Amino acid sequence: MALVGCSGEDEGRGGERPAPEVGFVVVQAKSVPVSVELAGRIAAFEMSEVRPQVTGIIRRRFFAEGALVRAGQTLYEIDPRLYRAATAEASANLNSAIANAEATRIRAERLKPLADAQAVSLQEYVDAAAAARQAAAAVQQGRAQVQTADVNLQFTRVPAPITGRIGRSLFTVGALVTGNQADPLAVIQGVDPVFVDIQQSSAELLTLRRSLAQGGSVPASAEVSLILEDGSEYGPRGVVQFSEVMVNAATGTVTLRARFANPQGLLLPGMFVRARFDQAINTNAILVPQAALSRSARGEASVFVVDAQNRATERQVTADRALGSDWVVTKGLKPGDKVIVQGLAKVTPNSPVRAVPASKPQVIGSPPPPKRG
Repeated sequence: MALVGCSGEDEGRGGERPAPEVGFVVVQAKSVPVSVELAGRIAAFEMSEVRPQVTGIIRRRFFAEGALVRAGQTLYEIDPRLYRAATAEASANLNSAIANAEATRIRAERLKPLADAQAVSLQEYVDAAAAARQAAAAVQQGRAQVQTADVNLQFTRVPAPITGRIGRSLFTVGALVTGNQADPLAVIQGVDPVFVDIQQSSAELLTLRRSLAQGGSVPASAEVSLILEDGSEYGPRGVVQFSEVMVNAATGTVTLRARFANPQGLLLPGMFVRARFDQAINTNAILVPQAALSRSARGEASVFVVDAQNRATERQVTADRALGSDWVVTKGLKPGDKVIVQGLAKVTPNSPVRAVPASKPQVIGSPPPPKRG
């Protein structure tokens, strides 16, 4: 027994500690969407300020505040009596001009053969012909005045310029309005569809465009989802329509505009939202399980990689965002690297390891010693 004990003690002292067994995955380059979430604000698809085009007293209002109005629908009626009288006067003046034009035309036609026969002076005929032309021009002026009077009479009924939701009425029945006033009678906003104005910093946009130019990324579809103020997601998805061609000097941002359907009127102009969309697709990204990546106190990310000598080498990587259960690594790894994902607690930098695929069942603890014959 003493000899056996001494033999075992000597073996424990002289024998080397076996290399720990770790599980690894072989990483490959994949196409990963570059998702962004930016602040946005709802804007009306169309907006129109309803203003009078003639002066008068408002007699009636034909809409309910907050209701949906259609383009061409009458909203207000301005007292039309003065404009109706002006139309009648213009019509009477037109009839008078027509009668005068007829008389001067007939007189000029009668004087023409007499002037040819030198029965009357040529000057008398010339004066009659000129009077006939003046009378014809007066008829045209009269018709224009009638048209103007008719238009002004039609303006006494104020229509809706667009289809949309109308706000509160800023003028009541009995109020005096003028044709050149600055204040609108009401405001109509088209809320189906609506626009979402999204703000993105010029630095982020510059980085994206450089990535696209270098070939590391390709443009993605412009489909956008919305996160409402209460944290819920808005059902219908929108589409980015355009990007501004200039940077806001006050905020240093560029405005992207997306269009959303709003059949239920849930999105209201002025509402703040969060817009989430894939701005590009990174074709050279590498996905690493979150368990394989660790961060230092300064936030630097690193992973352990199995090198050609079966040693665990620590590698600094760039991983700015997560995608599901993986980190998206954009720098520090290359396709084919063996990243350790299991047994990291037993790994130290540059230490030998026994690497097996992560999908293979791991051996718990040290392997048993070989049997002696």
